[in-house]
Amino acid sequence: MVSKVTIGGYIEQRYELGRQPENTKLSSNKTVRRVRARGGNVKWRALRLDTGNYSWGSEAVTRKTRILDVVYNASNSELVRTQTLVKGAIVQVDAAPFKQWYLQHYGVDIGRKRRQLPRKKEK
Repeated sequence: MVSKVTIGGYIEQRYELGRQPENTKLSSNKTVRRVRARGGNVKWRALRLDTGNYSWGSEAVTRKTRILDVVYNASNSELVRTQTLVKGAIVQVDAAPFKQWYLQHYGVDIGRKRRQLPRKKEK
């Protein structure tokens, strides 16, 4: 049963409460704080980050890598300007861990151009 107020509407229950967004920023100074959750449990809230766990979908490989830049955000371009990390943001990441995996797995060093042979001059 919903608790009703005499003037209409209803009283929010404790489990319905939310929190303000933390607006996690892209920064080399990693800052994470503890937040008390329901039942005395603990959640970790990121305030500033510079790394993340990203996957290469077509190769089915996941690596922890550095975030270089926030490139695009469909919801708000202000989040790009302020370098805010949110769900759905397009970010540029460091490709080194994925290149190392690709070299180990396939034996091909991606990102390097093949050495081209000099062309013969025709007369």
